[in-house]
Amino acid sequence: MPLGTLYLIPAPLGDVPLEYFLPAEAKRIVSTLQHFVVEHPKTARLYLKQLEIATPLQQLQMSELNEHTPANAVPDLLKPLMAGHHVGLLSEAGCPAIADPGALLVRHAHAKGIRVKPLVGPSSILLALMASGANGQRFSFQGYLPADPANRARALKELEKRSAQQDEAIAFIETPYRNNQLLEAIQSQCRSSTLLCVASNLNTDDETIISLPIGSWPKPNPNLHKIPTVFVLYAKP
Repeated sequence: MPLGTLYLIPAPLGDVPLEYFLPAEAKRIVSTLQHFVVEHPKTARLYLKQLEIATPLQQLQMSELNEHTPANAVPDLLKPLMAGHHVGLLSEAGCPAIADPGALLVRHAHAKGIRVKPLVGPSSILLALMASGANGQRFSFQGYLPADPANRARALKELEKRSAQQDEAIAFIETPYRNNQLLEAIQSQCRSSTLLCVASNLNTDDETIISLPIGSWPKPNPNLHKIPTVFVLYAKP
């Protein structure tokens, strides 16, 4: 029996029309699926309803994969694929498996010889890098920085040094309710000449992008509390 395909389905970064971020062909593929692996079923069903799934929502086979899923439970999520069914992997926002627990499922799928097909959609990390003016030839994503203030300050200095030495743009994120503290830490720990891009609410009507040397940043700071935000540092050599 042929194996199914694991489709990686992008989700909106905000409340925007589907045609703004999801190509028609990706929508068509998703509309045919009956099996999904999702972070949270409730929000996944709301999104899938917009996609006009052919199968009634209550009949969809939906498994959870989130930060609470034990690693040893992930292989079982491949069972529909091994039985020949196509499966959609759906993140809460943006691209699956990027800053997302879905990466582990993708890894297991490759190990079993299952075809993995990423669909086109929005990535907040790439959108922030595109809009930053930082080095698009050499960049990295560092995920979350330490929450402890002392460790966070140390990490920021190390990343700024690395950026300058390697001519590298460095992107990272924070839990949204700590965004304001991270912004203040960057401004206090990094050089005034270092470029800082803060990209918030990307792909929405409330999108805000500021990319300036730290010493030129406007005061007071924007309020980023509980707003999805990507930070980009670029310390030119």
